Amino acid sequence: MAKAPPALGAPAGLDVKAIARLSEQRTQLCHQISRVIVGQQEVINDVLLTIFCGGHALIVGVPGLAKTLLVRCLARTLDLSFSRIQFTPDLMPSDITGTDIIQEDPASGQRRMEFLPGPIFANLIPADEINRTPPKTQAAMLQTMQEHEVTIGSKTYPLPTPFHVFATQNPIEMEGTYVLPEAQADRFMFSIHCGYPTNAEEELVVRNTTGTELPELAPVLDAKDIIEIQKLVRAMPVSDEVIRFAVKLVSSTRPEDPGAAPFIKEYVRWGASPRASQYLILGAKALAAVQGKYCADYGGVRTVARQVLRHRILTNFNARAQKVTVADIIERLLDQVKLDGK
Repeated sequence: MAKAPPALGAPAGLDVKAIARLSEQRTQLCHQISRVIVGQQEVINDVLLTIFCGGHALIVGVPGLAKTLLVRCLARTLDLSFSRIQFTPDLMPSDITGTDIIQEDPASGQRRMEFLPGPIFANLIPADEINRTPPKTQAAMLQTMQEHEVTIGSKTYPLPTPFHVFATQNPIEMEGTYVLPEAQADRFMFSIHCGYPTNAEEELVVRNTTGTELPELAPVLDAKDIIEIQKLVRAMPVSDEVIRFAVKLVSSTRPEDPGAAPFIKEYVRWGASPRASQYLILGAKALAAVQGKYCADYGGVRTVARQVLRHRILTNFNARAQKVTVADIIERLLDQVKLDGK
């Protein structure tokens, strides 16, 4: 039986049925999550993109905005294991990763070392207030996020697949906090900002959460489906021109780059790393897939640029003195690249 030709405009080898199915699945996920989470549609979209790309994300917002609840709802709708870690100043690395303990065999009476897994051994990890724990414990997350494994002593233990960390930060209370090291912040694909709801949304939140009925969320996908989606996203075509545009956008954030604009040299201390270029393209691929497109485009790169760049650009004293924020710099940068036609 002859193989059906690809859909019009679809590159050969691209699974167009899977792309159409992904768009429907995303709609179902949003519908299920919105039964519990009121508003925050942009945050939900960014969290789903993070999952589809196989990445991790920082969720920044004041307390009470349902950041952890969102990840819990995501775990239910994706049928994934969920383990919340509350970061505190006295949290030790072994409290996250697990440790070896001595166990006695009841039959033989002999003692042996046995590994007791920590809470990191789950599919979805909400790391609450990650900036409240010392750098030693923050560093314990590095290997898990990058390598998807934990090393205890001489043994290495793989983490469940898929594996995603969603770390929350409180931007208003700085007492007793530790700045997230740049090396660790760079491992997060997105920095997602969670804002206050509107008055109408807050009224609905109060009505939904002060009654007796709690909605039951139905699973839409499972771990196997998510892994297939992540493979589909990586298989999405992207042109050399779009890659060049993403690299140009990222390199323009670096003051030492010859093509950097004067305002970058004036206000930026450190620009984004090559990981930003990778995540711009990966995010654009995922966005194209959920929108039913057959390749990543310039618009997708620009859409995810804020989430990718806002935690990777470090401003200098001049910016702080003149109250120039990272968000201001990103907007000017996007306008500059657009005006230059690059």
